[in-house]
Amino acid sequence: MDPDTEFALWKIEEEADELYNQLQLNDDEQAYVEKLSKGKRNLHWLGTRVLLRKMLKTEQYIDCRVDAHGKPYLVDLPYQISLSHSFDYAAVMLSKNKPVGIDIEQIKEKVERIAHKFMRPEEMKFLDPAHKIQQLYVCWCVKEAVYKCYGQKEVSFADNILLEPFDFNTQGTVSARLLKGDVDINYQVGYLQYEDYMVGYVKG
Repeated sequence: MDPDTEFALWKIEEEADELYNQLQLNDDEQAYVEKLSKGKRNLHWLGTRVLLRKMLKTEQYIDCRVDAHGKPYLVDLPYQISLSHSFDYAAVMLSKNKPVGIDIEQIKEKVERIAHKFMRPEEMKFLDPAHKIQQLYVCWCVKEAVYKCYGQKEVSFADNILLEPFDFNTQGTVSARLLKGDVDINYQVGYLQYEDYMVGYVKG
């Protein structure tokens, strides 16, 4: 990380109306919010945007859109951004000069059942049995952060994002490589465990 890059986590304890009242939304955004089912999806969308507003320290309208690949971007402000959410938390990362990616996930045992979908066999081999669930979440969050930072669709977590072996700690760095066709990019991805959540974050 550097002075031009930061991320923040926010526990969403407010009701939807309370979050809504902190935002300025255009007609399309208001229609989108009204279309969202009441509940977590609504809170997540509102929560990430309120957190973005707080990080940018502005009361002005923020024109935040998504491109054809689903990557969020700011129309009128010189920042690269990434958004994530999981259960009670919203996460936002921004940088003045480089693409960024962030992912937050609540740690649950069920990740073991889907590990084969995003892990290579050689990656499964370096997992520490004593911390297998947490380490799987590190791998998932790291790959998701790389995917978001790269910002293009049609990337396979298992086939295109390769992780170097690492020892699990409550926070650390993982070396990752995005390999697809002519694309070959190395990333150093940070991670940390916060309560029962795992966060992965990267700057391109």
